[in-house]
Amino acid sequence: MIRALFQITIMHRFVAVLAVLFAVSMAGAPADAQVTAYKQAVAQAASNDKALAEFYKARKYKSIWTGRNGKDGQRRKAFLAALAKAGNHGLPIKRYDPAVIKAQLKASKTGKDRGRMEVEMSRMFLQYAGDLRSGIVNPRKIDSGLVRSVQRWGRLQTLVAFEKSSPKGFLKQLVPSTPEYVRLMKEKLRLEKILGRGGYGPKVGAASLKVGATGGHVVALRNRLIAMKYLKRSATQIYDEKLKKAVQLFQLDHGLPTDGVAGKGTMSEINKPAAYRLQTIIVAMERERWFNRPRGKRHVLVNLTDFTAKIVDNGKVTFVTRSVVGKNQSDRRTPEFSDVMEFMIINPTWNVPRSIAIKEYLPLLKRNPNAVGHLRLVDSRGRTVSRGSVDFAQYNAQTFPFNMKQPPSRGNALGLVKFMFPNKYNIYLHDTPSKNLFARNVRAFSHGCIRLQQPFDFAYALLAKQMANPQEFFQAKLKTGLETRVDLKEPVPVHLIYRTAISKPKGGVQYRRDIYGRDAKIFSAMVKAGVVLRSVGG
Repeated sequence: MIRALFQITIMHRFVAVLAVLFAVSMAGAPADAQVTAYKQAVAQAASNDKALAEFYKARKYKSIWTGRNGKDGQRRKAFLAALAKAGNHGLPIKRYDPAVIKAQLKASKTGKDRGRMEVEMSRMFLQYAGDLRSGIVNPRKIDSGLVRSVQRWGRLQTLVAFEKSSPKGFLKQLVPSTPEYVRLMKEKLRLEKILGRGGYGPKVGAASLKVGATGGHVVALRNRLIAMKYLKRSATQIYDEKLKKAVQLFQLDHGLPTDGVAGKGTMSEINKPAAYRLQTIIVAMERERWFNRPRGKRHVLVNLTDFTAKIVDNGKVTFVTRSVVGKNQSDRRTPEFSDVMEFMIINPTWNVPRSIAIKEYLPLLKRNPNAVGHLRLVDSRGRTVSRGSVDFAQYNAQTFPFNMKQPPSRGNALGLVKFMFPNKYNIYLHDTPSKNLFARNVRAFSHGCIRLQQPFDFAYALLAKQMANPQEFFQAKLKTGLETRVDLKEPVPVHLIYRTAISKPKGGVQYRRDIYGRDAKIFSAMVKAGVVLRSVGG
């Protein structure tokens, strides 16, 4: 009997264990199915994206966003917080709207839904990271003069680095850290508030105003200058000295002659609406994202719209001179790019670009073989050819067999020195015999190269890093009249940029004209990508 009771007890325990195991299996079956559905959804959703597919396969389809663990939660929170401020950067927020993401997360009830959302969040994260760090649009697809190489992170490497990093810290370092970008964003937020209050007020209806003028047009001018922070609050209805000084400050910030007269050019800039200035700032921020790289402790900075060339040492401008840039014609506009200056040539020979030779000089030679007599004809073997032996009428742009050269001289088209950063665009900086053009306010006259008003001083500043008396050295080479190459012991980065909005270190922004129309094209492309102008009330 005892034995029978023992057997019954054992049987009851066995049944109880089976019941527990059955219950566990029944409870686990749906969970396992959910996990399988999630992984399958991730694999399928990522399959058409090489970087995402490789990333999730390597981590066996584990989540980085949608899991219930603390790390996924930190990433979600940090990403959504960053996206809430995406509009501050002028980004197309509809690409990664945090409200939409939250709604989709809330609606993801099944493993399949969660898997799809996991991949979608990674896709939006990569879009946001690329937009913020390297720019929204591809400059090379906008204008033939936008040839700057934009550094972009690999998408797979970005995801791997983010997964291994502090989410908040990683997202923060995506933002361009240059002082220029920080100041531009500050101005963007300020302009949005001005737009929210209605802008700068009514435009000035007069074509021109100067000291002594009175009436409603003066009041409109006064009010716009007050709104733009060039004049303190005033009730004056007279164009007095205070108003003249405000106009001069405005002119200084907009690259205009500072005569204190609100003439045609000045009035055109004064009447630009706040929305236009905001648009200019947004484009400048995009350009800064394209240029999100070290510029060099020492570098040369040429702003095409400002018509200046500068040497910058450790973030401070140590030399500046006026420049002439390419004329606003399709084959003359100066391109935007960066390269490295390796040497200068004193007493340079001008090797006439073939485009100039066949477009400008060949037609002249057909009419008069002795035209452009300051230039030598050179054959393919480097021999000088007598013009008397050539029938120019038989040649066209395709068959013209000669090169044209101008020997070193004070009248040489390149002046007495050129600065070389070899590039496929054949752009360089140089002296010029046409000094009168530097007196102009707008200086777009060249075939594309950059002419300098003070090329000798520019040379001295460059050479000062490698010799005790650069002026004496330079002048000695110059006096020989011989073409002389001088290498820079430390090559200097050269950046040709195009900025119509330039922040001032102590506050405020300077504006320049969109001389080639490139900024208008960029903004149009940004609008197509989803960028919108905001106005902020209050």
